[in-house]
Amino acid sequence: MKSNKWRTSAPRLSENDILLMAQQLAVSRLTKGRALTDPRQVFNHLQTLLQHHEHEVFALLLLDSKHRGIAFRELFRGTLDGASVCPREVVKTALEHNAAAVILVHNHPSGDAEPSQADRRLTATLQTALNLVGNRTLDHIIVGSEGCVSLAELGAL
Repeated sequence: MKSNKWRTSAPRLSENDILLMAQQLAVSRLTKGRALTDPRQVFNHLQTLLQHHEHEVFALLLLDSKHRGIAFRELFRGTLDGASVCPREVVKTALEHNAAAVILVHNHPSGDAEPSQADRRLTATLQTALNLVGNRTLDHIIVGSEGCVSLAELGAL
């Protein structure tokens, strides 16, 4: 009979470990000079990053002039149904990263990704502020548990 004393089992990964690895992979796919040409892939990565938050998170996906990812930055955290977003900090972050364009991103913890009137007003305000410094706003993507909604696809940009 063979002894099992030399067998070792592989370490078990928890659900949190797997989620963390998926989020790290999503960030790497959105940054490091990769061209972001497929909106569905971008949506999948953003959903991986933001769908599990129990509070609203507002972030920027910063891009160069060829729409390659520079960085993904979470800027503001809020409550269950809102986050205060300061246009000055959004513009400052875009300038610090020398971004030519940005994609605005936030989640809806309720799971419903439909944009509210407040989301539309915020988009217009940020687009105006970013345009003043020569930065293009390509989209505002809202992440829900069932998917993402693009304000650009809705014609709201």
